[in-house]
Amino acid sequence: MRKIVLLCAAGMSTSMLVTKMKKAAEELGYECDINAYPVAEAKTRGEDADIVLLGPQVRFNLSKVQKECPNCVVEAIDMAAYGTMDGAKVIKHVKEVLGD
Repeated sequence: MRKIVLLCAAGMSTSMLVTKMKKAAEELGYECDINAYPVAEAKTRGEDADIVLLGPQVRFNLSKVQKECPNCVVEAIDMAAYGTMDGAKVIKHVKEVLGD
């Protein structure tokens, strides 16, 4: 099972995307645990994640989060996918990045 962590300003704005990602993953039979948190919790929440995804509003923290979470992939969420809340597109990208 993959652990996917989404980070945003307060952990709230990504909650709708998390819901859509969970639905898309379920439809694909992709076993994963997906949660959203504030970017301030990156180090503790991302330490055992397979991938950490940053919301567009906190993408400027990319290099900081990469340093705080050196054992996982850290990327910014595609702005178009985030804006349209396209959970399937984000899950597809996660699978590609992780080689699943």
